[in-house]
Amino acid sequence: MKLGLGLYRHQLNDEHFRFAAQAGCTALVIHLVDYFNQAPGNAKGDQPTGDLYGWGRAGDPEKLWDQEFLADVVRRANGHGLAIAAIENFDPAHWSDVLLDGPRKAEQLANIKTMIKRVGAAGIPCIGYNFSLAGVAGRTRGTYARGQAEAVGMEGPVDEPVPEGLVWNMQVKEQLGPGVMPPCTHEQLWARLNNFLSAVLPVAEASGVTLAAHPDDPPMPTIRGTPRLVYQPQLYQKLIDLSPSPSNQLEYCLGSLAEMTEGDLYEHTEDYCRQGRIAYVHFRNVRGKVPHYKETFVDDGEIDMLRIVRILHRNNFKGVLIPDHAPQMSCPAPWHAGMAFALGYMRAAMQFVAREENQS
Repeated sequence: MKLGLGLYRHQLNDEHFRFAAQAGCTALVIHLVDYFNQAPGNAKGDQPTGDLYGWGRAGDPEKLWDQEFLADVVRRANGHGLAIAAIENFDPAHWSDVLLDGPRKAEQLANIKTMIKRVGAAGIPCIGYNFSLAGVAGRTRGTYARGQAEAVGMEGPVDEPVPEGLVWNMQVKEQLGPGVMPPCTHEQLWARLNNFLSAVLPVAEASGVTLAAHPDDPPMPTIRGTPRLVYQPQLYQKLIDLSPSPSNQLEYCLGSLAEMTEGDLYEHTEDYCRQGRIAYVHFRNVRGKVPHYKETFVDDGEIDMLRIVRILHRNNFKGVLIPDHAPQMSCPAPWHAGMAFALGYMRAAMQFVAREENQS
């Protein structure tokens, strides 16, 4: 397995590539969506959380991921000894009607196919996605982690409806409202996912690209009146069973899975890893279950992270582990310090487990 770092769009520069290489990373998972576009509630130094009006403006629906830009990012990262292991998340501007089953769905599916082909041509092997209407909603920020470090959590259900024009956390229209998002059932959302995968998986497979599904975050059956798909760990199997394609894989977020109210995280990790369905891993620790949980430092939560590394190693997992986010540390560079702490722990855990096997 490989050590990696997740970088937001504004971090795709030599400074952050050097930081990743210095921390021992060999891979990156990058975001091309600008979650901080016109979003006063989101500080660029940390993960986006936003408010009930979302994270900010979505991108330009006519501006697809550019082939030259993708090739340039790959080239610059390679210059620091880093591979681009995945791109994480489609812009709501590019697939809002795929999620909503709206009038531009066919056009947007065609555009997604084009972007998948470009990603494959650039040599990037994976795209992570989160098939969700409300997106990553309902999280709070506070001094939740050890030593009063700032982290993200959830402090109760969030039932306020999603205003019209807000899809997957982001504003896709000039103004929100006056109505709300059209109603949808769990069955309808699963049908939309099945339609999406049926349309794009053949293109992904032909392009050498895997599509990796993130579990719901937060993993509630409903958020803001909208249904969720993978809010219990066993529901990942339902997603896998939609298609036997080797490109149908999982973006395995340990924090989200641990927040779920059912299942044994270690048994499910063993199962999905043995099936060869884990594309890459979000290595994050938490305390508590939805709707009340807090993110912690990687060594200080309820997940036995070393046990997870042992399971992955035992099943010959070859993918990337990234700390998708981490508590902010009290210093002039809180994001860098939090990530450096997590990466140091992860690198040591991977080396320890590998040496354990050699000595047995």
